[in-house]
Amino acid sequence: MTATLNVRLGARSYPIVIGSGLLDGGFDLSDYAGGDCLVVSNETVAPLYLDRLLPGLGDRKVDSIALPDGEAYKTVPTLQRILDTLVEARAGRDTTVVALGGGVVGDVAGFAAACYMRGVGFVQVPTTLLAQVDSSVGGKTGVNHDKGKNLIGAFHQPHIVLIDTDTLHTLPDRELKAGLAEVIKYGAICDAGFFAWLEENVAALLARDAGALAHAIRRSCELKAEVVAADEREAGRRAILNFGHTFGHAIERCLGYGEWLHGEAVAAGMIMAARLSGLEPADVERLRALVAAAGLPTDPPAIGASDWLAAMGMDKKVRGGRLRFVLLDAIGSCRVTSDYDARRLDELVRAAA
Repeated sequence: MTATLNVRLGARSYPIVIGSGLLDGGFDLSDYAGGDCLVVSNETVAPLYLDRLLPGLGDRKVDSIALPDGEAYKTVPTLQRILDTLVEARAGRDTTVVALGGGVVGDVAGFAAACYMRGVGFVQVPTTLLAQVDSSVGGKTGVNHDKGKNLIGAFHQPHIVLIDTDTLHTLPDRELKAGLAEVIKYGAICDAGFFAWLEENVAALLARDAGALAHAIRRSCELKAEVVAADEREAGRRAILNFGHTFGHAIERCLGYGEWLHGEAVAAGMIMAARLSGLEPADVERLRALVAAAGLPTDPPAIGASDWLAAMGMDKKVRGGRLRFVLLDAIGSCRVTSDYDARRLDELVRAAA
């Protein structure tokens, strides 16, 4: 069964289509692509799904590029390679960039689409759980900098997000678990009922039960679409989607991009944020237990306190030199604030050293 949700952004509104078999003749993408297309994928995903995607793009010229796989390649040089490919193909303003892959592919391809000729069409075809539930929705695009995660980028909404749940059949177990971190995040910040459902169904998700995965993807996309529609450019409420990310991005930055997967870093970061929140111990334990049941790390790696603070100081939520965190009031309720216990933060980062 195919489900269609909508991200309501006025003239920039677009559908999220979720279903099985969408890359095997189950969906026609040609209405969402302009003239010529450039499909951006990576060396892992392209051999699996590029040929299955192409018929859905209709009768048009389609070029493709396969990038190296991994967070380490979410860089300005990779962006430059995509832009060079567009220039060499003499791509016009009616070109559509199609991202076929996980979060790294979607972020860098979307940023290229935002930059080329000041903005060309963009289509997201996410193939990892993390990309399907989070990074493909909302229009955030960009690349990393040595000093911080996602510091260079732009908002550029896609024309459509096409989620073929069958792509999860080839997803490595570690990547599946990493995607569950973002799923857990949605329950923790804004849907206590969904969080409780995840507690009951985490084993089914790890076993790749089709019904459980479809529900988790749909509910995650519904929650993100609601937040993005209310705050497209993260001027306010959208910042709640960064729960665990201030700590998580610091982990990625300090260890080196790709050493821990993004979802793994966010998982440990959520536990740290919950402890900073002053949350009831029973609720902290519920979150810790669910993260552990998903096969994700509950403790951060050893990082020096000064490195923690330097990395977090480059977080995009910093205002007036003051760190801001997404903190939980309870499971299913959160706030973005610079009012936190500085001594508790110091204890948390020193304990991780």
